[in-house]
Amino acid sequence: MYYIGAHVSTAGGVFNAPINAKKIGANALSLFTKNQRQWKAKPFTEDDISKFNDEMQKNGFTADMVLPHDSYLINIGHPDPEKRKKSLDAFIDELERCHQLGLKYLNFHPGSHLREISEEECLKLISESMNSAFSQVPDVIAVIENTAGQGSNVGYKFEHLKSIIDGIDDKSRVGVCIDTCHTHASGYDLLTEAGCKATFDEFDKIIGFDYLYGMHLNGAKVLQGSHVDRHHSLEQGELGVEIFKFVMNDSRFENMPMVLETIDSTIWKEEIELLREMTE
Repeated sequence: MYYIGAHVSTAGGVFNAPINAKKIGANALSLFTKNQRQWKAKPFTEDDISKFNDEMQKNGFTADMVLPHDSYLINIGHPDPEKRKKSLDAFIDELERCHQLGLKYLNFHPGSHLREISEEECLKLISESMNSAFSQVPDVIAVIENTAGQGSNVGYKFEHLKSIIDGIDDKSRVGVCIDTCHTHASGYDLLTEAGCKATFDEFDKIIGFDYLYGMHLNGAKVLQGSHVDRHHSLEQGELGVEIFKFVMNDSRFENMPMVLETIDSTIWKEEIELLREMTE
């Protein structure tokens, strides 16, 4: 089964996320467990957790269908030790919040070297930070999202993701999320069926599909290889729809959360229906 949804609002309480996902016909969802623009948040109450689990069950969602996203502020590859520690503490808190809600995954952007250290050093710091976090929070799988390579961000090559995974002590705690906009912007070919096949053959060879735990299905406002992160709606922009047809007709993408982060939330319901219609 294909799990398709969107990154929905938690306004009014985290328990509203499953309700909002159900309203758009989703059977997957993404959410922030706290304000993504702030370092700290109030701890969940027992009532928050109970309501969230009730709404998950009531609306037909399981943990396998949910891909939470951490704060945009976090950079666990930061070259400055004090700032990296601040990010690591926030990352641990994000993992703990997912654990409290009974969620299985935490999706995150790997980090940035800020042009102060090499990419290799940054990737090593990310792995070390993840190992430290895993020693403090059980069970939750950290799902690394590939990036567009904008600015000094690492993670725009499959080799970067492989390097991070290689540095993880417990490989059962790490996975990958592929964002279609980021993949396109970082230079991989998703414009044709042949290009999609070649790109994911390369992914399988370098990383392996066993590590693919989720997808972000986004159009792109930018040209291939631009290294600029600008999402668009599925049928608009420079990416086209071949990648979405490819994903929706390949069983390797079943049974994982695939979520929209497209720019117009008013058409998410239609975009979810469009994706389902693509399955032959």
